[in-house]
Amino acid sequence: MAVTDAAIDKIKQMILSGELAPGSRLPKEADLAERLGLSRNSLREAVRALALINVLDVRQGDGTYVTSLEPRLLLDALSFVVDFHTDDTVLQFFQVRRILEPAATAMAAERMDDSGVGELRRILGALPEDPSVEQLVANDLEFHRRIAEGSGNAVLCSLIESLSGPTTRARVWRGLTQENALEKTREQHAAICEAIASRRPEVARAWATVHIAGVEEWLRSALA
Repeated sequence: MAVTDAAIDKIKQMILSGELAPGSRLPKEADLAERLGLSRNSLREAVRALALINVLDVRQGDGTYVTSLEPRLLLDALSFVVDFHTDDTVLQFFQVRRILEPAATAMAAERMDDSGVGELRRILGALPEDPSVEQLVANDLEFHRRIAEGSGNAVLCSLIESLSGPTTRARVWRGLTQENALEKTREQHAAICEAIASRRPEVARAWATVHIAGVEEWLRSALA
């Protein structure tokens, strides 16, 4: 194992053991390096690497702290990576969405409260009769984000949000070129919303699968 990797692993073990809790400050560099049996250079490299993925927060003049370690924060690095996609790999993002989002939608049908359902209906009602492509895509993103939040699973929600960026371009492209894209989106969103409102998780799952698979199949044809 490389020296820096070993240093990262030792800090990770301190966090996993609870010795370093979320929000806590790391000991002084010299003290921590001596305690872990590391050179100060190796420790600095490890801290720099862990800061890049939001595990540590280096505050100039104040010290280094463990972050909140919330899933949304830790998955920001994934969002950065998936932004570097190409049009032929965006299909793979849709395939992952087709696995995750129906599950989140079924969970939302079980866990979303009445105010959450009301918010979904508000989002649907906020879409103008004749929206621009930008308005349609923004409304679509907000609708799916709210459902992911309604699943009650922060990790699942963060994963789905991280996949939204790479698929936005395809959503815009579809809105510009596919006939009846607006009507299909309205119909399927309404069906998903009603399945959630009536607490029918498997129906919600099925409609979410149909919705995402339809966009995926359109993109597959368009790329071909």
